[in-house]
Amino acid sequence: MPAVESDNTVNNTFSRLDKGIADYHFLMKPREVGLVTSISTGIAKVSGLPGAGFEELLEFPNGIFGIAYNIDADEIGVILLDKDTLLKAGDEVERTGRVMDIPVGNALIGRVIDPLGQPIDDKGPISGKERLPIERPAHAIMDRSPVTVPLQTGIKVIDALIPIGRGQRELIVGDRQTGKTAIAIDAILNQKNKNVLCVYCAIGQRASAVAKVIANLKEKGAMEYTVVVVAEGNNSPGLKYIAPYAATSIAEYFMEQGRDVLIIYDDLTHHARSYRELSLLLRRPPGREAFPGDIFYIHSRLLERSTHLSDALKGGSLTALPIIETEAQNISAYIPTNLISITDGQIYLSPKLFELGILPAVDVGKSVSRVGDKAQLPAYRSIANLKLEYAQFEELETFARFGTRLDENTKKTIEHGKRIRECLKQPELQQMPVSEQIVILLALKNGLLDMIPLEKIKDAQDALLKNFSNFPDEIIKRLSSNAKLSDDDSKAILKVATTILIPFQDKPKTDQDKGEPKPDQEMDKPKTDQYKDEPKPDQDQEKDKPKTDQDKDKSKPDQDKEKPKPDQDQNGNKL
Repeated sequence: MPAVESDNTVNNTFSRLDKGIADYHFLMKPREVGLVTSISTGIAKVSGLPGAGFEELLEFPNGIFGIAYNIDADEIGVILLDKDTLLKAGDEVERTGRVMDIPVGNALIGRVIDPLGQPIDDKGPISGKERLPIERPAHAIMDRSPVTVPLQTGIKVIDALIPIGRGQRELIVGDRQTGKTAIAIDAILNQKNKNVLCVYCAIGQRASAVAKVIANLKEKGAMEYTVVVVAEGNNSPGLKYIAPYAATSIAEYFMEQGRDVLIIYDDLTHHARSYRELSLLLRRPPGREAFPGDIFYIHSRLLERSTHLSDALKGGSLTALPIIETEAQNISAYIPTNLISITDGQIYLSPKLFELGILPAVDVGKSVSRVGDKAQLPAYRSIANLKLEYAQFEELETFARFGTRLDENTKKTIEHGKRIRECLKQPELQQMPVSEQIVILLALKNGLLDMIPLEKIKDAQDALLKNFSNFPDEIIKRLSSNAKLSDDDSKAILKVATTILIPFQDKPKTDQDKGEPKPDQEMDKPKTDQYKDEPKPDQDQEKDKPKTDQDKDKSKPDQDKEKPKPDQDQNGNKL
């Protein structure tokens, strides 16, 4: 090989190497690595991360993540999102450069996940690629529209007396074991075929209770439009703290696509307690009932994300039903009063009504919807005074317990109120369509059930529902629409209802039933004291005849003879 060619080959090789070296860019990224200084329940103290930001996601060994929450000069307080038993002092901590986020999208529908977005239902990994941060600012006021479309729960006492609209926040409050979760599950089940997606967020619940809820949803076919986010009671407090925010981000994704979404927070009492635990471990100063001062803010920024968007933003809505637990009916405690002031009304469940078997145990007097009939179908306005009549009945019933004599109008009001209470009873997991509700409540409002004995009210309602095909189809369709219920429609419904309810009414008593004597029995009447004491006609004349002086003297002949004179002794001798 000639020397010239070999020199050219070597030169070409080195020139290509020089060019490759010049074109190559070393991608060196700086890494901030800190160390764990101490570990406590759900909390880690970390040093050596000067560039970490507030709520930034930090990565620990063994795939554990945490959220930077306390940014101090010397160390960072981190909320752990997994078991703290897998960490020890001296472990390395690395920044991720992003905040906590969660996968969103249609792939989540019908799935059960944890607040980190990991599936826990044995259906394989989630294929969703889009992610949203769990903490997002609420939409501005100008992006919102008024709440005008009703969200039917299928529960008569709520739909008729405490209506809920799409985009509203209605608090469910009551003591433990009074049926709060049952109302929320009924609301989810009633959204079937109504184009409403549902998100159920279980916070700090027992695994068996969550399993029962999921079983009910599967049995009724509700998992087809529901996402379940679960933070069990044995999970870390950090996981329970982020659970409602993660569930809200999932619901917001669908809302921003123009869908109507219902979200259940079950319940925010456990959420507040987990945040109190974290705050006290982070050495934040306690306030009322040992809760930190910003407990109101963490709930307000969560619930403010529920709204009804304007048409320019596709008009989606997010309706929130947060659940809160009271202790000994103390509705004026710190957390209940906070949430009552944040939400647009509350449904209060009374343990006394629950013990009496009045289910759902909704106390109509203490429950309110601040949206009211603006988010109610027009057909319900024909029974608008039902809540007032029920409130009057409760007052009179309390008054009547003292044994006071009541006039006829008061007795009628009490009897009518008893039938209102009986009609508002409804078994669990048995939702009722709008048309059936209005037919029953219309018959109740117009007194058709007042003539039926109290023990037959349930059978009378069942008869109305079994014979529902007897009502005109056109009128029934109008009940579920935005059309008003005219007087002719009401008369037509009441006419059919009257015919159906006749067999249940008490038959009027006849003269024989009342005990009135027949004409033939008049002669057999026993003599009363008045007849016994009546004198005969002759005796009356003798008694009424005036006595003369002679008669008076005759009446005492012996007395005049026996009386001695003043000048005689007892034997008649002259003194």
